[in-house]
Amino acid sequence: MQKVLLVGAGKGGTAILRLLKETEIMEIVAVVDINKEAPGLELAKTLGIETSTSWEVCLTDEIDIIVEATGDEEVFRAIREKRSQKTVLIPGTVAHFLSKLIEEKELLINELTHQSYKYNLIFNSTHDGMIVVDIDGKIILFNRSAEKVTGIKKEEAIGQDIEKIIPTTQLPRVLQSREIEKNKELLLENGKKVITTRIPIVTDSGTLLGAFSVFKDITEVVNLAEEITNLKDIQTMLEAIIQSSEEAISVVDEEGKGILINPAYTRITGLTKENVVGMPATADISEGESMHMQVLQTRRPVRGARMRVGPNHRDVIVNVAPIIVDGKLKGSVGVIHDVSEIHSLTNELKRARQIIRTLEAKYSFDDIIGSAEEMTFAIEQAKLGAKTPATVLLRGESGTGKELFAHAIHNGSDRKFNKFIRVNCAAISESLLESELFGYDEGAFSGAKRGGKTGYFEEANNGSIFLDEIGELSAGMQAKLLRVLQEHEIVRVGGTKPIPINVRVIAATNVNLEKGIANGTFREDLYYRLNRLPIHIPPLKQRKQDIPNLCHYLLHKINQDYGRVIEGITEEALRYLMEYHWPGNVRELENILGRAVIYMKPNETKIELSHIPKLEPQGQTKIDQGPNEINVRTLNDMVEEFEANILSRVIQQNNGNKTLTAKQLNISLRSLYYKLDKYHVLQK
Repeated sequence: MQKVLLVGAGKGGTAILRLLKETEIMEIVAVVDINKEAPGLELAKTLGIETSTSWEVCLTDEIDIIVEATGDEEVFRAIREKRSQKTVLIPGTVAHFLSKLIEEKELLINELTHQSYKYNLIFNSTHDGMIVVDIDGKIILFNRSAEKVTGIKKEEAIGQDIEKIIPTTQLPRVLQSREIEKNKELLLENGKKVITTRIPIVTDSGTLLGAFSVFKDITEVVNLAEEITNLKDIQTMLEAIIQSSEEAISVVDEEGKGILINPAYTRITGLTKENVVGMPATADISEGESMHMQVLQTRRPVRGARMRVGPNHRDVIVNVAPIIVDGKLKGSVGVIHDVSEIHSLTNELKRARQIIRTLEAKYSFDDIIGSAEEMTFAIEQAKLGAKTPATVLLRGESGTGKELFAHAIHNGSDRKFNKFIRVNCAAISESLLESELFGYDEGAFSGAKRGGKTGYFEEANNGSIFLDEIGELSAGMQAKLLRVLQEHEIVRVGGTKPIPINVRVIAATNVNLEKGIANGTFREDLYYRLNRLPIHIPPLKQRKQDIPNLCHYLLHKINQDYGRVIEGITEEALRYLMEYHWPGNVRELENILGRAVIYMKPNETKIELSHIPKLEPQGQTKIDQGPNEINVRTLNDMVEEFEANILSRVIQQNNGNKTLTAKQLNISLRSLYYKLDKYHVLQK
C-alpha cells in the first residue's frame, strides 16, 4: 500500500484528503499545514490521521508519494530538494486541478441528486397512477398512486414485465403502434376500473425509448358522492363530472324523484330526461327493485346490484350512495355499469366453472347443518373416516344429504387436493357403466374412440370416487368392483393389462343391502368390503330440531340463486314446517322454501304461512264426495299401495319365482328386485 504525505490542508487539500481516503491502495500517513485551524487538519484528526505544521518533520524515506497542495512554488522546490529519490512529488498545480475536478464532480452529483429528488417528488406526489416501461416492456418507474390503485408494491413491479404485473395492460400495443391512446377504460385484476392514457416515448430523431401510462380510478365518482356535505355549493362541479363521465349516472331527491341524468345514462338505458327527471325512481326499471328507494330508506350505499333498465331491458350493475348534507338525507346518486356486452362471456365462464366443479368436492363439514344427536354422531363418524383411507358406506333415505357427506369426507382427507369423481350407478345404463368406470382400450368395441378412453377410477387416482346408488349394480359389475377394492387395480374393457390405482371409495345407498344379500341380489363379500365404515344419515323427520337452522342456511342459498333478500321465516310458518313428516327430507324442504320465495312479493322479506304450499299431514285426509265421505291418502301413497299389492299377488301365484314374475309384469328383473325391496314384499 502506497504511503502518502499531504502538504496543504486548505480547501483543495481537504478535497484531496477525502478522495485519497476513499481509495484502498493508498495510506495517508500525515497531513501538514502551517495554519493550525486549516479545515483539512480538523478532518484528519477526526479520521485518526497524524497532523503537523511542518512537513520536514513528517518527511521520511518511507513516504512513497507527496502531494503538495499549498500552491507555493518555494515550498514545492524545498520539498523536491529534500525528498528521497524514490518518493514521487505531485506539484500543487496538479493537485489544485485535481481538487477542482473533485469539486465539480461533487457539485454535479449534488445537482443530479437534487434534480432526481425533485422528479421523484413530482412523480410520487401526483394523484394519478403512472407507470413507465422500456422498449422491452419492463417496468422502470412505478409511482405511489400506481401502488395504491393496483395494490402492487413498487419493489415487486420494478424490473418485471408489464404483462406479468398487469395482465390486462395495453402498453405493449402502444410500443408497437407508437400511437397515443387517450381516455381508455381498463379493468384491473383487483376489480377496479380505471381511465388510462397511454403515450409512447419517442426522441426527436424518432428513436423509441419506451412508453408510459397515466391512469385514474373512476370509482372515485361514487366515493365523491358519498362524501358530499353541501350539495348546493358543489352542484355545478358535480354536474360537470356527471356530464363528462362515460358511466351512466342518475340522481334522485329525498322523495325518490329523478333530478339529473347524464348523456351516458341515455345511451345505455334508451331513456331521455323527459322519461326520468321528475319521475319516480322506478321509472327506468324493467326488472328488479329500485336501489335508489332502498338507499333512501336505509341511508346506506348499495354496491353491485344486478337489474335490467329501460325499454330494451339492458342488463346493468348498479352502485348507489346516499347524498347527506349537514346530517340530512337529500337524495341518492347511482352509477350504472353496462354488462350486456359481456353477458354471454359471463355465461360461458359460469358453464366452464360448472364443468370444473363436477371434478371437485364443493362442500365441507361446515356446510352440514345438524345439532340432533343422531346427526352429530354421523358427522363425527364421517370426520373420523376422512382421516383414514377406509371405504365409507353412506346409508340413508333419498334427500338426506349423502352426497354432501361424500364431499365433506373428501375435503376433510389428505386427498382433498386431488380429484373427486361422482358416479350415479343407477343413472348409467348397465351396458355403458363398465366402460365409464374402468375405461376401454382402442378397438374394444364398435364406435370406441381412437386411443381408448380413461375411466372414472383412473381419473380419480390419488383422489376419491363417490359411487351413489351402489345397490343398483348388477351381479357382473359387483364382481368387477370387488376386484378393484381387493386388488387396487382395474382392467380396461378390451384390455388385458392391470392398471394399479390408489382411489378412496365412498359408496351410498338408500336400499337395504342386507335384504339384497338374503335375496341373492347383492354379493356378501362386496358388502363386507363396502361396509368397512358404515355411516347412517338420519331422515329429517327424526331431527326436526334442525329445521330452523336448515331454513336459515337454505334461504341464504336461495337468495343467491334467485337474487332475493329474504331475511327469514315467521314463527307461525316455522311451526307449520315442524309439524310435517318430510318424506322427501332436506331436498323436499329446499323445494318448499324455493317455491315459497317464488310466490313472495318483491317488498316482502319474511316467509309467512300463506307463502308455503299446502303440506299434507302424515296419515289420511278426508275428501267430500257428496253424500258419502271416503278416507284417502295422497295419490302417490295410494299408487304405491296398489303396486305393492299387485307385486305380492303375482309373486305368490308364481311361488316366489322372480324371473317368471318379472316376465308377466313386463319389467326387468333388476326393477323387480328394486320394487320388492322398496315395498318389503318378501318380508310381509
